[in-house]
Amino acid sequence: MACFIRLGLVALAALVLATGCSTFESRAKERSAVFAGLDEATRARLEEKRLQVGDTEDMVYIALGAPDEKRESLTEGGRDTLWVYNAYWREYQGTRIVGYRRHVVGTPGSGNYQVYFEPIERDIYQPRVEERIRVTMRDGKVTVVEQVKD
Repeated sequence: MACFIRLGLVALAALVLATGCSTFESRAKERSAVFAGLDEATRARLEEKRLQVGDTEDMVYIALGAPDEKRESLTEGGRDTLWVYNAYWREYQGTRIVGYRRHVVGTPGSGNYQVYFEPIERDIYQPRVEERIRVTMRDGKVTVVEQVKD
């Protein structure tokens, strides 16, 4: 049994190390050939996550990372690819009673017992998702950037 637990912990550690975090630096290194060919102003703009019409798919990836969703649409003008980036958070919904804890208390000298029930409360959070950025591309170049303003 202990062998299985150790094996599980080793597998979990390997998974955490393999996935890593997607940062601007890691994405720029991953697409180093594209990033090296950009001028300094464009590099700074991508680091600030600011896109422009005409940017390539690689530039969008360097700036924002992999999209949460990809969609394709066919129009009379050609085939468009839409990259969608979402924001994820948990919204506080309040506190709810989720059960009761029983307490049995003896009365000294009488031998009697009293039972009390104490409510158990938990904070409730609702998972939320909201589209934040939509990037439309045609022939590998950005044609439209839609972004939610805070």
